[in-house]
Amino acid sequence: MSTPKTHVHADSPFAEASACDAASCARDRIFEAAKKLFYKFGIRGVSVDAIAAEADTTKVTLYRVFESKDDLLVKVLEDQSRHFWSWWDEVVAEHAGDARAQLETLFGDFRDCIAQDDAERGCLLSNSAVEVVEDDHPAREVIRAHRAELTKRLRDLCRAMGARQPDVLGDSLSLLLAGIFSARIGSQSLSQVTSVYEAAKALIDSPALGVGPKTKR
Repeated sequence: MSTPKTHVHADSPFAEASACDAASCARDRIFEAAKKLFYKFGIRGVSVDAIAAEADTTKVTLYRVFESKDDLLVKVLEDQSRHFWSWWDEVVAEHAGDARAQLETLFGDFRDCIAQDDAERGCLLSNSAVEVVEDDHPAREVIRAHRAELTKRLRDLCRAMGARQPDVLGDSLSLLLAGIFSARIGSQSLSQVTSVYEAAKALIDSPALGVGPKTKR
């Protein structure tokens, strides 16, 4: 199995803050400030006052454009999820009809993205799942839907690849991603997180779960 090309797509799985100049509307400034602060400090560690200050506006303005902090969080998480799937679709489009190559490239590019400085806090969606514990919190549905879609897509790719146990393999790859996101937070060395490609390849090549590599005659 060949190693996929090691470049980071223009679109990565981590939503980047867009430039926000003085002419930008207050809503955009608040949204970008919340995205930055939620990612860096967590949800509970960020107050509405802090978001307003970062956006160079007031709480009155914030509550005029967003119903609440929870509403703002939901919008940020939905944006992060859309950004992730945009990256995913761009990656798999390069290998249409070749599920194995799609999986390899996804994990190869993910390895490159997770090593970037702007990924030092892992994934906002994963982090939020730890902080948002109330079943009726509106953000829970966004988090659940994202996880369900990830599981579905990985299982579908494993099935299309002809894996022996596609659902188990897909779930294993999903857990691998979740583990790497967690390991990235506070890691002093990137050697563990950058092993994600080799770990995924071992699962894909597993004779028990995936499709064993072809042997040369």
